[in-house]
Amino acid sequence: MTGWSEYALALALFVGSHFLPRVGGLRDRLIAAVGRRAYFSVYGLLSLALLVWVISAAGRAPYVELWPQMPWTRWVPNLAMPVAMVLAAIGAGLGQPYTLGGRRNAVFDPSDPGLAALSRHPLFLALALWAIAHLFPNGDLAHVILFGAFGLLALAAIPAFDARARRALEPAQARDFFAATALLSPAPLIDRTWRAKNARALVTRAGVGVAIWIGLYLLHMPVIGVSPVPG
Repeated sequence: MTGWSEYALALALFVGSHFLPRVGGLRDRLIAAVGRRAYFSVYGLLSLALLVWVISAAGRAPYVELWPQMPWTRWVPNLAMPVAMVLAAIGAGLGQPYTLGGRRNAVFDPSDPGLAALSRHPLFLALALWAIAHLFPNGDLAHVILFGAFGLLALAAIPAFDARARRALEPAQARDFFAATALLSPAPLIDRTWRAKNARALVTRAGVGVAIWIGLYLLHMPVIGVSPVPG
């Protein structure tokens, strides 16, 4: 299977893997059968494998150029990806339940927002940054569909999850929640009290994010088949 058919199949399976488990309560039954940790571990690995397949299949789809790749465009993802991976590391297990990757059972304390003070949606921002940055050097139709869709979905999810938070919280709680968090703000970094509580966690997660970025950079050529080196 080659060309558009492989790309369409990979994209359909990736999208389907995110919607089908919600049909008829399938996800809840699987979690009850194997446990929450086992389910999300397997689901995460499956999603990652499908994502790699979609990206690889996009590279094998017929090339329909929408804009040419200029030498400078490869610098955009190279500069953006370390930031995206740090945001992703911050977002994993974030202590607020109204975002992708947030702990569902977390009880948010506005007086101690933790890393959510920097961003209440770091994983969505990481996904949007990854997608938009990769649009610059990938101006062919298949990649524009891929990265454009991911970028738009990530950005559209932010107000949707904020609306979910407003519905779930009492008006006073919602006001405190949004006052204590930000879409993206460096202000907590200059707050001595916030740093005293959160600097260690931030440095640890930033280190993990940088390590993940290095791993992805080294694996980009053998896995994706395209060198990320600018020039």
